[in-house]
Amino acid sequence: MTQHVVITGANRGIGLELAKHYVKGGAQVTAIVRTSSDELDALGVDVISGIDVTNEHDILTLNSALTSPIDLLINNAGLLHSETLANMDFSAIEAQFAVNALAPLRVTHALQGLLKSGAKVAMITSRMGSIADNGSGGYIGYRMSKAALNAASVSLAHELKAKNVAVGLFHPGFVQTRMVGFAGDVTPEVAAQGISQRIRELNVENSGGFWHANGEQLPW
Repeated sequence: MTQHVVITGANRGIGLELAKHYVKGGAQVTAIVRTSSDELDALGVDVISGIDVTNEHDILTLNSALTSPIDLLINNAGLLHSETLANMDFSAIEAQFAVNALAPLRVTHALQGLLKSGAKVAMITSRMGSIADNGSGGYIGYRMSKAALNAASVSLAHELKAKNVAVGLFHPGFVQTRMVGFAGDVTPEVAAQGISQRIRELNVENSGGFWHANGEQLPW
């Protein structure tokens, strides 16, 4: 039976590479985006555009538009700004919370009824959400928002276990995407391959775990 994979933020970067990976593997892919891209359109996947994952009305629209049972939900859409105590921007922090922490929760909540027994939810998070791993400070809003996502994901892992649905938290690495000005040391293709391998290893027994795409288990 064909696997149905739903990916947010799939028009570019890691999300696009994940879409390519799963299409190549024969999956039915649904891409949820604000605006599509030529590369995404060329894949021939199902695209639900005009969806801002921070907007309650758009999430209701998504809930009506998407009706097929889901095997894998990848909450990938993300936002990065840089704040320090000396250079603070509270509106930017709020925006990062909306995209990085609340939006994955909104999407998962809206689509929970479509998650099949044995389904998986992949949260694309960051090791910058680790408190133990923070050795430099900075990026206050991004760190806070990813820590919040991690906390919510562990709660979801507990609550969804009874439905035989696993939740995994995955750090892709420092990836060469537009979000970081293409300054990373890992290509989106390599990141997608690593994440997909970690997703294959995810199950209800290790649900709620926090991993680097390379397989390293990350500290909280």
